[in-house]
Amino acid sequence: MEIACLDLEGVLVPEIWIEFAKATGIESLKATTRDIPDYDVLMKQRLRILEENNLGLKEIQEVIATLKPLDGAVEFVDWLRERFQVIILSDTFYEFSQPLMRQLGFPTLLCHRLNVDERDRVIGYTLRQKDPKRQSVLALKTLYYRVIAAGDSYNDTTMLGEADQGILFHAPQNVIDEFPQFPAVHTYEDLKKEFIKASNRALTL
Repeated sequence: MEIACLDLEGVLVPEIWIEFAKATGIESLKATTRDIPDYDVLMKQRLRILEENNLGLKEIQEVIATLKPLDGAVEFVDWLRERFQVIILSDTFYEFSQPLMRQLGFPTLLCHRLNVDERDRVIGYTLRQKDPKRQSVLALKTLYYRVIAAGDSYNDTTMLGEADQGILFHAPQNVIDEFPQFPAVHTYEDLKKEFIKASNRALTL
């Protein structure tokens, strides 16, 4: 059996922190793992900005409630689930994900948790494990699953490298240039074709 592992933000849904930055007008919150490869450095920067601007989980969730999956994402996930088992491997947080996952039909999601205090302030985060996307692929391979993975950022590249086939989707040019070993596509139709090409089964569009 083959499993499809997908990143969430930038692949199926908008980048949550970028959308929150737009809503608040705080430009520095637009940084993502496309810009800062070290996730801990990135998250500490985000938490500091939230504290400085007196923003909490409630304000972030209010913005997330207005978001929709990227155009074509729901149809793509439906297409993929007919042909593969599908798991979303994301560095988002369960506290963020519910409204968007509902719109995607609740595929399996493995991600992290936020630490929130009594004032609803985000004071930290708890990673599911170190290098969780790659570790998830490794675990699936021990169950003798063949893994095809797609992502868009630096934090996806270890997952893509560990998978039987990795695919860059909606990736910025700097990531494409640094990881030429992965095919890079920008439309869901082309992503479908890459999954078909990577499969060892006779699949069709």
